[in-house]
Amino acid sequence: MTRYLLALLAFLALQGCSAIKLGYQQLPTLSYWWLDSAISFNSEQSLRAKEALEQLHQWHRREELTSYADFLNRSAQWSQGTVESTQVCSAFAEVQTRLDRLMREAVRQAAPVAMMLGPRQLSHLARQWDSKNEEWEKDWLRGDEQARMERRVERVVNRYKDFYGGLQAEQTALIKAHLAQSPWTAEWGRQDRQRRQKDLLATLQRVSQGQMSVAQVEAELWSVWQRWLKPPDAAGAALMQAMSQQACNNLTQLHNTTSAEQRQRAVRRIRAYERDLRDLILP
Repeated sequence: MTRYLLALLAFLALQGCSAIKLGYQQLPTLSYWWLDSAISFNSEQSLRAKEALEQLHQWHRREELTSYADFLNRSAQWSQGTVESTQVCSAFAEVQTRLDRLMREAVRQAAPVAMMLGPRQLSHLARQWDSKNEEWEKDWLRGDEQARMERRVERVVNRYKDFYGGLQAEQTALIKAHLAQSPWTAEWGRQDRQRRQKDLLATLQRVSQGQMSVAQVEAELWSVWQRWLKPPDAAGAALMQAMSQQACNNLTQLHNTTSAEQRQRAVRRIRAYERDLRDLILP
């Protein structure tokens, strides 16, 4: 539930400010469609899932949007000049804190729905993941190393262009260098993706047996979220930590190469997102 909400918000942010307000207001409906396609609810489960999504949406609008808008306000201020890696890492940590708050509420809303799932829904979910994994592998594992790198560079460049506008050749080269130095590989990405899926599926199977209280189910789902962020094996956890630190350093280095015009474009975009969020806060 939460993962889709976050993914959709990120997608809407890349489409333009008007899409944020429109898409945010439709999140419960869009999220339900996505969940139903993945799980195939029966009529009783469908009703409870819709209620949970609506309650999560109302909570998020009431409790979180002001903090998001304030975060964007601060981000716009420091984006006007050069930045330090510690500033960027601090911003990343704040985002993680907000995500944890969102997941806490999502787990609370999702627990009763998870307890209603049966073997048919879990089998359907497993098949959906198999299909999605094939698509993922086509995106990330297709071709030789050079072809994979070119696709990665193109995607990252397009993300930065949305904020900074056109990038200079030196900036594109810097992005390529960052990706070449990244400890992430598509093979590890596939392995970790499958690890998360198996973890969640095994947890839902235990939950569906009907031997846990709601509080126990919430604790189980929360533990899944924690393991998603930090793999239980030492090597995986170290890799995640390394990637997180590298992300801070990479963004810092790229931002500090941008021109005054590029920074102003980024600030205008961030301010526009902030205005949209504050509009959504209004009754």
